[in-house]
Formats: sequence, C-alpha cells, structure tokens
Amino acid sequence: MLGELFGSALLGLVLALAALHWLPRRFPNHRLVLATGPASAAGGGLIAWAVLGSGHLLLALLVATSVAAVLVSLLMDNGRAPQPGPADPRLATAGRTH
Repeated sequence: MLGELFGSALLGLVLALAALHWLPRRFPNHRLVLATGPASAAGGGLIAWAVLGSGHLLLALLVATSVAAVLVSLLMDNGRAPQPGPADPRLATAGRTH
C-alpha cells in the first residue's frame, strides 16, 4: 500500500511538471498545480487501493494518474474573458423595455 501511495504521488508530480512544461501560460498558479498533482494522484491511488485491494498495482496507478490529470486540467485557464453574471447592473436593465 505504501509503495502504491508513493508511486501514485510521484506520477502525479510528473504529470503536474509535464503540464507546466507544455502549457505554462495556461496555469495561472504554478504552486497550486504542483500541489494538486501529487495530492490528487495519492488520493486516487488510495481510493483505487480501497476498492480493488492489494495486488493491482498497475490499475491503481492508472486510476491515480487519471484522477490527477482530471483535477490538474480543472486548474487550466481557458483564456476567455469572464462572462458577466446576473449581479451585473447592465444585465439587470438590459432586457427591460419601459
């Protein structure tokens, strides 16, 4: 179990470093990416170990890497301007005709 945990965390760190290397401008906070990769992979590895049990190292590492990839991808900035929300006063009066 301990080997799966450290292996998962190492894979998550490698995934985070690769994401920052290939797309450095898409991630506004590099420290958050470097923390999220290993932590999410370790969590995914622990969940996979709890569900599958011991003896499924490759599958647990695959699940851990997948969880890390999904959570790191959520940190990406898509480059679009934020859409105005309903609290925007211009939107509150835009649809009204008096």
